[in-house]
Amino acid sequence: MAAQNPRILLAGGGTGGHLFPALAIADEGRKIEPAAELLFIGTKNKIEARVVPQRGYPFQTIWISGLHRRLTLDNLLFPVKVAVSLVQSFVIIKRFQPDVVVGTGGYVCGPILSVATWFGIPTVLHESNSYPGFTTRLLAGRVNKVFTAFDATMKWLKRTDNVEVVGTPTRESLGIASKEDGRGFFNLDQTRKTVLVLGGSLGATSVNNAVLGSIEELLAAGIQLIWQTGQRDIERVKQAIGSRSVGWLGAFIDRMEYAFAAADIVVCRAGATTLAELTRVGKPAILVPYPHAAADHQTHNAKAMVDGGAGLMIADADASQKLKPAILDLLKDQRRLARMREASLTLGKPEAGRRIAEMILQFTR
Repeated sequence: MAAQNPRILLAGGGTGGHLFPALAIADEGRKIEPAAELLFIGTKNKIEARVVPQRGYPFQTIWISGLHRRLTLDNLLFPVKVAVSLVQSFVIIKRFQPDVVVGTGGYVCGPILSVATWFGIPTVLHESNSYPGFTTRLLAGRVNKVFTAFDATMKWLKRTDNVEVVGTPTRESLGIASKEDGRGFFNLDQTRKTVLVLGGSLGATSVNNAVLGSIEELLAAGIQLIWQTGQRDIERVKQAIGSRSVGWLGAFIDRMEYAFAAADIVVCRAGATTLAELTRVGKPAILVPYPHAAADHQTHNAKAMVDGGAGLMIADADASQKLKPAILDLLKDQRRLARMREASLTLGKPEAGRRIAEMILQFTR
């Protein structure tokens, strides 16, 4: 029965960087094996609770969160959450009876993968960042297979014989829409230069502040924005913008394929999933790495784009002064934009999702 109707349990969420690779893997797995039964595990208050059901996949929650750097109620409750989430994971696994359990990093997949390894269920882990997160470092030696996006990740893992470098899975829908489709989707002017600003699914305040500080000059130059502020900043940004029309402004973009298609350049952080999507669609980028990422991995991610000729990097502390001239100068140089588009595409690894899905399905046979 397993070969005809494989059951795959996927855990990943908290941020889009953990969720979207899991969705890309699921989409590829369903294409290869349409009879596969898939179940997503996440938390009820994060991005996955909204996006996974929208994508048509069954979804269940466990009670878990990450540790904060300061003393909070969540930190005090963390041991209780771990215990409860392990019990919840046990119940879910016993009911669903998965043939394989897949985690894409972050605290959400920790309990599920741990319980699966205790029962000897095949387990697969994907790590997008060059510096692996705590969950990956904890579990990489116990799971059957680890996929990474960077060769450098292996130096942080105690065991490497089960590691394969494949890149970060990205959604197949990316790159299908045309520029006209994208600008039409957001009701934008088809003729104006368009900048996609990704404040992050949870917000990137310094990026949003840098854009706010440049808004008058950008609008005066005839530039329109597709601006994702993140939920934390949306009301503040709306109040600052007032009645001015910037293009499109919202907390979160559900249809990123249209946003990428519409944009001439992208302003964003340098998370591994974001960069994988940029290189799949070949978009020039101005990268502002998150300065507090573990082992400064976003700076390392951004340097790979810059070295490959696909992007520019601005330090977070310099964004308020340097972002505006960078945008204006880049949009004026069409030859440079064309070179960056080509360079971005050469860095892409669109086959990553399919490779991982094929390996996952091998565990079900």
